[in-house]
Amino acid sequence: MIIWLASYPKSGNTWVRSIISSLLFTEDGNFNFNLIKNIKQYPTKDQFKQFTTNFEDINEIKKYWVLTQEKINLDNQIKFLKTHHLNCKIGDYNFTNKGNTLATIYIVRDPRNLISSISNHFDYSIEESKNFILSQKIIGGNKVLGNLNKNYLPTILGNWKEHYKFWKNKNENYLLIKYENLINQPEIELEKIISFLKKYIPIKTNEEKNKKILETTSFEKLKNLEIEGKFNENAYQAPGKKITFFHLGPKNNWKKLLDNKIIKELEFNLENEMKELGYL
Repeated sequence: MIIWLASYPKSGNTWVRSIISSLLFTEDGNFNFNLIKNIKQYPTKDQFKQFTTNFEDINEIKKYWVLTQEKINLDNQIKFLKTHHLNCKIGDYNFTNKGNTLATIYIVRDPRNLISSISNHFDYSIEESKNFILSQKIIGGNKVLGNLNKNYLPTILGNWKEHYKFWKNKNENYLLIKYENLINQPEIELEKIISFLKKYIPIKTNEEKNKKILETTSFEKLKNLEIEGKFNENAYQAPGKKITFFHLGPKNNWKKLLDNKIIKELEFNLENEMKELGYL
C-alpha cells in the first residue's frame, strides 16, 4: 500500500521526504541525499513502460495510473511515493484509489511565498509565476517545461486551489504539514509525522535521533549539501543558467518580494483556502 507525499511544486515535499528518510532509513537520524532514493517519485517512465511507451499523451497515461500502482503494491509492502500530481479523475480513470492508497501526507505552503520559489525554479517572472499558480497546468514531458528530467511523465497539477482541495477531500487517512511550521516549529512537525506514521508502520526513534534528524535536515543544511554538489534532483535547468533547488527558504518574505497588485489578486482568488489554512 502507498503512503503518498503529495504537494504542489516548491511547497516542501523534498524537505519532508528528507525528514522521513532520516527517520525510517537510518539508525541515528543522520541525513544524506542518497536516503531519499528510498522514496521514489511518481509518475515516471520506469513505472509505466510495461504498459505504454506513449509518454507524452496524458489521455494514454491516465489509463495506467491505477494499474501501475497495483504493480507497485504487488509485494504487499508499505511504501512511500512522492508526487505533485492532482488527485483527480479523468473520464473513468482515477489517479489513485482506496485499494492502492493507505494514507497521504500533504505539504502546503502560503501561495504568496510560493510565487518567488516557482519563479526561481522554473526561471519565470513573478507575473508568470502568479499565472502558473492560478491556472490549470500539466507539467512534464514537453507540456510546459521541455528540460525536465527525461524520466518524468506529464503530471496534472490543476491550479493551487484545486490541488489542495482535491487531495484533502479524497483522503480519510490524511496529515497536513504546513511549510511555515517546518520552519517555525520543526520539533512539533516531526512529532506529528511520527505519530501519524505509527498508525501504519513501526517507528524506532528516540530524543537523540530526533535531534539529529532536525539538525541534518534543516533548510540551511540541505542548501549547503546542494552547494557541495550532493543533491541531483533539480528537475529543471534553464539554458545557460544554474538554478538552485533550495532557494530562499526562511528568508522568503512575500511582503518584501511581491507588489500589492499580485498580493491582492492571489488573496482574492484563493481567499477561502487561505483562510482555512490560516494564511489570511
